[in-house]
Amino acid sequence: MKYLHSITDLSNEAIIETIQRAIKIKNGGYDQLPDVFVSNLFFENSTRTKCSFEVAERELGMHVIPFETSTSSVSKGESLYDTCKTMESIGCDVLVIRHPERDYYKQLEGLNIPIINGGDGSGQHPTQCLLDLMTIYEEYGKFEGLKVVICGDILNSRVARSNFEALTRLGAHVQFVAPEIWQDHTIDAEYVDIDDVINDIDVCMLLRVQHERHDSKSHFTKETYHNGYGLTIERYNQLKETAIVLHPAPVNRGVEIDDSLVEAPKSRIFKQMSNGVYTRMSILAQVIENNRK
Repeated sequence: MKYLHSITDLSNEAIIETIQRAIKIKNGGYDQLPDVFVSNLFFENSTRTKCSFEVAERELGMHVIPFETSTSSVSKGESLYDTCKTMESIGCDVLVIRHPERDYYKQLEGLNIPIINGGDGSGQHPTQCLLDLMTIYEEYGKFEGLKVVICGDILNSRVARSNFEALTRLGAHVQFVAPEIWQDHTIDAEYVDIDDVINDIDVCMLLRVQHERHDSKSHFTKETYHNGYGLTIERYNQLKETAIVLHPAPVNRGVEIDDSLVEAPKSRIFKQMSNGVYTRMSILAQVIENNRK
């Protein structure tokens, strides 16, 4: 792995290697990278991804160069390319970028340093995908034959797109649950009714309702969405004892999931967040090492 733009950049073997390295890191097995300069360029709001990367970078001993769009030359009209080229010119070895434009990284091919994609519009979110996969792998030790349902705002979800791609390749059976207005038929997935599958799945992955990407006609009331598509207490109780619940967060409590279930025994939502640090440490270490060969 010399960069990470999309989960499609990685072979199945590379995905497993990244997960296994993250698990090793979680158990204390990693080296420092104290001579590396990194900057996190986040053009969309973020709590988990940005802070997780910062903790991962500091755990590896990297020098983190602060960057805020509100105080940068972006506010003066500087292009994304020129901003990134500036960071390269002053000595950054790697950039982590989140941007609202899908496939933004294609305009950065003139850079001589690697990009790690922290999310591009409704395109891809490969590091979230890999931390989700790590969480599933820790639970089951495999992907082959697992039954996964991804519920929610599929149309606007980079998480759904990345996870469907990776999980399907790794042998899981993935189905979608979504209101018709939020279905994305460019993805070759089967849409099902949540109540038809809830008692037979291994992983229930919930997605945030992305109000900021909707027009007013697509809004549901909290109750309507929760009752039709969310993880209610009744649905939770129908899950197999061995099933797990995932959510990339932030969570709209009482919408995608009942408030009382966020930290229920089958929930791995906060474990996902912890695993995000180890996964991103694994990714950063691989990218730096492979670019220095």
